[in-house]
This record gives sequence, C-alpha cells and structure tokens, in this order.
Amino acid sequence: MYGVVHDQGAVYDSTLACVPFLLALAASEEVPERGGIVELLVSIGREPEDGHGNANGNGSGAVGDRRNGDSAARAGSASSRAGALIRSRAEVFVRSAGDEDAEVRWTAVSALVRFLDEPARVLGLLRERFTVERDDRVLLALTESLGLFARRHPAHAAEALELLVAQSAPMYDPGVRLAALGQLADRAPDRLPPDLVPLVVRLLGQRSAARPVRREEVGSPGANTLVGRLERLRPSDEEGSRLLRTLHAGLGDRVDDRIALLEGQLTGPDPTDRCNGVWMAAGLLREWRVDHTRLVSLIGEQLAAEEGRLRDAAVSVLTDLFGLAAPATDRLATLVTSRPDRWVRRCGSGAPTLGGPLKALARSGDPRAVPVLAEVLAGPAVPADLGQVIVPLGPAAAPLAPLVRRRLGAISVDSPAGRALAVPLLSAVVALGDREALPEVMRLVRGTAAGLLPGEPYTGHVIRALGSFGPTAREAVPVLRGLLDSGCAGAAARALWEVEGDASVVLPVLLRELADGDTRRRRSAAEVLARLGPQARPASAALRRATRSDVPAERVAAGHALWRIEGDAEPVLPVLRRAWSQAPSTRRTVAGHLVGMGPAATPLRDLADAELSSRRRHLSSPEAFGSRDILEDERLLRLCREVIAGG
Repeated sequence: MYGVVHDQGAVYDSTLACVPFLLALAASEEVPERGGIVELLVSIGREPEDGHGNANGNGSGAVGDRRNGDSAARAGSASSRAGALIRSRAEVFVRSAGDEDAEVRWTAVSALVRFLDEPARVLGLLRERFTVERDDRVLLALTESLGLFARRHPAHAAEALELLVAQSAPMYDPGVRLAALGQLADRAPDRLPPDLVPLVVRLLGQRSAARPVRREEVGSPGANTLVGRLERLRPSDEEGSRLLRTLHAGLGDRVDDRIALLEGQLTGPDPTDRCNGVWMAAGLLREWRVDHTRLVSLIGEQLAAEEGRLRDAAVSVLTDLFGLAAPATDRLATLVTSRPDRWVRRCGSGAPTLGGPLKALARSGDPRAVPVLAEVLAGPAVPADLGQVIVPLGPAAAPLAPLVRRRLGAISVDSPAGRALAVPLLSAVVALGDREALPEVMRLVRGTAAGLLPGEPYTGHVIRALGSFGPTAREAVPVLRGLLDSGCAGAAARALWEVEGDASVVLPVLLRELADGDTRRRRSAAEVLARLGPQARPASAALRRATRSDVPAERVAAGHALWRIEGDAEPVLPVLRRAWSQAPSTRRTVAGHLVGMGPAATPLRDLADAELSSRRRHLSSPEAFGSRDILEDERLLRLCREVIAGG
C-alpha cells in the first residue's frame, strides 16, 4: 500500500479513500501486523512541517512537491483531509496505546500526539504509559513522543520537559536516557547536565555492551551486488543512529560539544558506534567550517578496522571530502596498496568505476594515487569516473597522459560500446590539458561512421576535447561548423570559438541559443558570450533581458557577460548581489566573477567578508551526504580570500 497509494509520501484521493478501512483494521484485534497499519496511518496523516520520513524512509513532508499548479493543490487538499479524518477517529490510538502487542503500542504513542486534539489528555496518557510500560523500544517511542508533544503544544511543554528530565535520570535504561537527552537538547538545552558529552559517551558504551553482537555476512549471496553494498552502508544499529542524530541536531551550533561527542563515538570500543560516528562526523563536516584535522584523522583510523561495514562507511565519507581528507591519506594509501582487488568496482552490467579507496585517495590530491591509476589504465577496464579524479591531482597526474593517449588510439568507436569506452578517456584528456592527444581525438572523429550524433554523451565529450586543444585543432573546424545547426549547437560554438576565434561565425548561433534555448542553453550561451568580450556587443540587449530571469544562475551568467562585453560594473553588481543572497548555490560562480572584475568589484567586497566570517557552509545541510558541497564551499572560501586580497 505504501507503493500504490502513498508512494514517496504522497497523498492522493485514493489514499484518502483507504483511510477509513485502515482505521477499521487498526481497531480490530483480530488483524495481524496492526503496528504496520498504524505506522502507515501516521505517515499518511503527518503534517508537512513535521519534516520526518515515513516508515519506508520517504519524506511525507513534501506531499505533491513534484507536481505543479492544480495537481499540487489537489495533493495538498487530500493530505489535509486525510489528517482531519484521522484526527476525527483518534480514539483508536488511545486504545492501541495499551494494546498487548508491543509493536502496536510502539506506533500508537506517536499517533496519540499527532492526532488526538486534547493536549492535557495526551500528556496524561503518556505519563500513565511510562508507569506501566516495560518494553524498551516502546519506552524510546514514548520519550521521543514527549519531545514531539512539547513542540506541538508549547502551553503544556513545561510538564512534558519535566517528564523528559526524569527519563534522563540514572534509574532508566541507557537508550531511554539518550533519547531524553536528545529531546532536551532540542527543546530545553538549559536543562541538559553540565557533563553532557562524557555522560552521553558513557551511556552509549553501556547501551552497546548490552546490544547483541551482529555478525557481518560478508560471504552471503548478493554481498557484492549494488544492493548489497548499499545495505552495508546503512547503519546496522538504526535505533542508535537515530538517537545520536537527534542529539546532534538538538545541539545544533554547539559545534565544540558536537566535535567532542564525535571524538568519543569514533574512539569507542564498539565498531557499530564508531560506524554511526563516521556518518555523523560527515554531517557535521558538511554543515560547518571547523578544524577538521582530528575528526578526519579518526575517520581514517577506521580504515584499519576488521569490520567491512565500518571500512566502507569511512571510505564513502572520505571520498566526498576531497582535499579535506588529507589527514587520512596515509591510511587510504595503505588500504589502496594492500587491496588491488578494490581498485576497480563492477556492479552488475554497468560501467566499471574506481573503487572507493582509490577514488578517495585521488580526490584528496595525493600523488600516491597516480601509479595505481596508471596500473588501472594498463588493465582491461577504463573506469567511467577516471576524468573526475584527475583534476584534484593537478600536475602530479601528468604521467597518465601517454597512457590515456595509448588507450584512445586503440578504441574503435563504430559501436556504442566503443564510444562508451571513449567517454572517460576523453574526459581525462580535458582534465589533463593534454594537447598532444589531438591526433587520437581526430582519429575518433573520422572513425565514427555515423558521425557525431547530437544528444549522445560521446559527442559532447568529443566537442569539449576539441575545444580544449585551442587553435592547434584547426583541422576540427569543419566538424564543429557542421554541428552549429544541431542540438549541440551551443557546445559546438563554444569549442569553435576556442579553436577558430571567429565571432562572426559563432555569434549568430549564440544569439539563437539566447532566444530559443531552455534555461541551461541560455546560461551556456551567456558564458560563451562572456568569452567573446566586446565582439559580442550585438547580444547586449538579450543579455540585459536575461538578467531579469527567474533563474539566478542564468542572471549571473548574463550579468557577467555584460561586464565582459561592455566593461560597466554599475548595472551588473546589483544582479550579482541579488543572486548571492537569493541563491547560495551561485556564490562560488559569483565569487569567481568578482575576482575577475578586480577593483570594480569593491562594492561587493562585504559579501566575501561576511562569507569568511560565517562558520556555516554556504550549502549547509547535514543530510544527503555524498555531493560536492564541501568541495564547492572550500573553493568559495578560496575565492573570497582572493576577492579581499584584490580589493
């Protein structure tokens, strides 16, 4: 039913139609697995501002956010009506809170707080349940529900907080105490004990000592599949992970306390607790600009652990730290050299990729990755992400250039498989800046029997590679000109300008892209027009219109192009300031433009000053770790320093 009427947390009219039947099933003691039914009802009726996922891990707070207009309104209406219907039948949860089945009680206590519109009665029921409940999991749910109650009913919060303080006392189970401390950190930090960090570390150790040991089934069927690997990256103790996440979220900007807590987690005796600590350290590093040396070093120490789940977690986190992974590179290098079988990863029939340890080492910029990458290039596989790891290595990657040329020279691109194999090598040519690879690239162009087909990834990579050769690629001019009327006209115009430098040829194409292209193509055209400088003056009127676009990135590209074309900063600076404030994702691009503008950017120097004084990363979010947000933020900080120095 989650998949059919509640997919990804959405609430439809069909979902609403199911609610009365689900409520009837939840009230019937003859029905098995009623706990799951109550859990489904909670997810359906949960208010968007709750911001939590449903039982399947899907966020129901984003009901209808993939829809537009009337569809979104209908989805919101269905969600509101579902919540109202469940609240009108909330007595079923009062009975369920005392059910013989602990699974039913576990789900019902949250439903009580969410749907019974009698705060005093709800608090009395929760207090009563604490006196009779003996199941540890239900006690945890009761404690977390008290925190939810305090958020939803501020007028009654004081009584709920007193109960939470009582639950944090030594007489209670370590898990319940941790849950209470997490809720207090969120709602009443002044009620936390002064020795919070050592207390939490001690409670964590006590809880772990009582937890049954879970053996890893490394040799089990599917362990090396993509699904198996993803399973190994999930916390094996999800309850403990949730307890500590709640505490970290409650501590918020008390970063020093959080770092001390993470150090306790990462140095504890239990590998599962250390694994949870690795993921939480990743969240903190992704959200805050802190002295990362100690934390990253401790994450690196987990690479020597015997537990595969812990090693995989550490590798995954280090991979997304890029240069910040430097304190762990010795451990990474040791793991890479000791495990040649992990240099390349193959999942099913998909293209091979670099193994996590080697990818993390290369992304950190450590030159010890280069000889290993050379061995990979000498083997049968060409990892799809090869080009991505060459840029961080910088000049140290130069020895890879002859190997890349040799592999390119051996490829036949008459088949889709051959063209797919060429893509990472072409990406590597661009990353290396290897102009000696022109003959190999031109051989590919001439050897493609069907020609360069717009929309095919291979074509885009060929065009970028040709553009990277600059004027030395004159023999590619006919090929690039032949693509100016295709679906990849913008990319071809960019490459042709780099090779030929003839504005009269590319300017009409770019003007057409500005007028007819989608947002991405308009932005790309503006970026190329900036390269043309004053020769692109006929595009000024269209670019001024683009500075009023609803898309911040498009406004930034158009504004920068106007500056490069006309040299007048006055109309451009407000465009850049507005984008900086409204869309943090544009800040690195804007900062790069400010560096290029030199003294003309002085009126926006305050933006760089404010950014450098902030402890929070500009794309800060503790969730969804695995993006390039840390890399983007570190680049932004470097550019901001250049803006200040240039001012």
